[in-house]
Amino acid sequence: MSSTTERRRKEVLRAIVADYVASQEPVGSKALVERHKLGVSSATIRNDMAVLEAEGYIAQQHASSGRIPTEKGYRDFVDGISDIKPLSRAERQAILEFLEGGVDLEDVLRRSVELLSRLTRQVAVVQLPTLQVSRVRHVELVPLADVRLLLVLITDTGRVEQRHVELAAPIDAEDDVPRLRAMLNRVLAGKTLTDASVSAADLAGNAPPDLRDPVLRCATVLVETLIERPSDRLILAGASNLSRVDAEFPGGLPSVLEALEKQVVVLKLLGAARDLHRVQVSIGEENQDESLRGTSVVSTGYGTGDAILGGLGVVGPTSMDYRGTMTSVAAVARYVGMVLGE
Repeated sequence: MSSTTERRRKEVLRAIVADYVASQEPVGSKALVERHKLGVSSATIRNDMAVLEAEGYIAQQHASSGRIPTEKGYRDFVDGISDIKPLSRAERQAILEFLEGGVDLEDVLRRSVELLSRLTRQVAVVQLPTLQVSRVRHVELVPLADVRLLLVLITDTGRVEQRHVELAAPIDAEDDVPRLRAMLNRVLAGKTLTDASVSAADLAGNAPPDLRDPVLRCATVLVETLIERPSDRLILAGASNLSRVDAEFPGGLPSVLEALEKQVVVLKLLGAARDLHRVQVSIGEENQDESLRGTSVVSTGYGTGDAILGGLGVVGPTSMDYRGTMTSVAAVARYVGMVLGE
């Protein structure tokens, strides 16, 4: 087969994917000739479609109908997207202004998925920054009672975790609590939580006798609660968008929604997005979870500088607008990083 014939068949496949995504109707050779300037006759297009079907890139639902892309066809289409079209200046400004309205980290991320679900008309998900990649910005201690403290850990990603610390004996709120707070911040500030927990444990052995037990208990809370069992929470928006394409999911919409409710499933999907500058697409059978086999996942990492804080993306049918979705995911992730960096 000549390179010219191969290129034309690639163009025919791209045209079929584009038309089917736009219309959700099987595409025939006559429509391709009318809509796209392919420079050949209808007979040649029909022959190309027959070859593409034999190779598994398109399929015919009924004997008299046009063709629809298969997962293999979608994969070839996505792999052929060499660049992501940039948004207009007005679109970029609108995204940035909306995200900058967030009052804290979680609000910015909630706004990001709300915006992404509207832009793509799919389900949007974002992972809160994992504690393992965060560094301690500040530790605050608030006396709640004579033998109870509220430990507030603030990370450099803006994440805030609050835990109770139960003490063995009363502690002086005006004298001992400020001393304890200063000791913890002097040792922990600027360190990853893993390193901070080790430093806190070492500090307990060198602490003044009257503060040794409170320091040890604070260190235990950091280790047991924040390190060994991190809460990698997710924020999701736009689940109702999937009702428009219920028929496209082999197991039905309920099975897809149930899978999305399982954080471990979605975290695995977003966990693969470990590049701030590359959008990843997982199509149909490429998804490990059986309930998501009829979906496509478009995701990327977000973060500040070169540090990846988490994953962000959308889940939708395999017939989604890949080029537009990839553009939206990349843009929102980029501006989330800009806002968090500020």
